[in-house]
Amino acid sequence: MSSQISTPETVLQQLHWRYATKKFDSTKKIPNDIWNALEQSMVLAPSSFGLQPWKFIVVRNPEIRQQLLPHSWGQAQVVDASHLVVFTIKQDINGDDVERYLERMAEVQQVPVDNLQKFGAVVKGFIEKPPYPLNIDEWSIRQLYIALGQFMTSAAMLGIDTCPMEGLMPSKYDEVLGLAAQGYKTAVACPAGYRAADDHSAERPKVRFKTEDVVQYVD
Repeated sequence: MSSQISTPETVLQQLHWRYATKKFDSTKKIPNDIWNALEQSMVLAPSSFGLQPWKFIVVRNPEIRQQLLPHSWGQAQVVDASHLVVFTIKQDINGDDVERYLERMAEVQQVPVDNLQKFGAVVKGFIEKPPYPLNIDEWSIRQLYIALGQFMTSAAMLGIDTCPMEGLMPSKYDEVLGLAAQGYKTAVACPAGYRAADDHSAERPKVRFKTEDVVQYVD
């Protein structure tokens, strides 16, 4: 029986508190211990087969952030937030990526890599001959958004503001960050930090459809 770490009330309170922060306080920085937890929230994110087809680029250099600003529709969150995370996927994942994962699995679980080949064949089969029409990069992006969601929820639970941003030019981000040479490409970014006192978006009621309109039970 698992122990309850938080309470339903606390979870709902923080989810209501969270919003897409439009203006960050550039003078406030996320403490190292909190950031370390947020970093691990990305590392520990689940993915299909556990394959983790991603890399999280944390842009700390202010000059590079300024270079990204015009490729972000001029959204100041990119430069004002304490941290800027660029969520990227590994392009065209293939059997070599599966082998790399199997080697890591063998290392962590302390089993011979040969014992994992049956599982590896299943993963390779899905990637190389999927059971339905599949664009592998789009599949990887779907995995990446799981990590984004976990990062944002963890941030809310720790009192950290975030703003998921698709309003950017991925190819330009790739150029500025030199991602093509690494075999990765940008999907989405997420500034994180502390809301500015005069960000009036924080005061707006959260607009969601009624629960009964979006949740359906099948008994």
